[in-house]
Amino acid sequence: AREGAARLCARRDGLLEDTSPKDSYLIPRNIMAEPDYMEDDNPELIRPQKLINPVKTSRNHQDLHRELLMNQKRGLAPQNKPELQKVMEKRKRDQVIKQKEEEAQKKKSDLEIELLKRQQKLEQLELEKQKLQEEQENAPEFVKVKGNLRRTGQEVAQAQES
Repeated sequence: AREGAARLCARRDGLLEDTSPKDSYLIPRNIMAEPDYMEDDNPELIRPQKLINPVKTSRNHQDLHRELLMNQKRGLAPQNKPELQKVMEKRKRDQVIKQKEEEAQKKKSDLEIELLKRQQKLEQLELEKQKLQEEQENAPEFVKVKGNLRRTGQEVAQAQES
């Protein structure tokens, strides 16, 4: 402990008597220039003083700083986000959750995909049948008779061949 105190005294005086490898990077103080006002020879000189920061001396600032330090020691983070930022973060979270749900629904098995394809084909066939029935119902009488004659003619031709 005495050696450490001796080193500190030597550093304060600007002399490095004990130069160990870890102290070799230190620069002695006697190389640095000392300001003129440090000498007590001339009492007429005005000595510089540190300016007072009005913000730091205000009571509100000190209270706030004390509160922040206490919260930091306790591990509490300040939650003073602007309302707009809170709303935007909530929307973003909701959007991400919604996208994940949609992706989960989109990931369907092969069986479900095939069933959907068959269902679409059946719906398409039903629509075509409905259109044909509507066309036949709305067609004039002579078109219906002509279609019946063709069918009977084809049936007779098939009966003669067999």
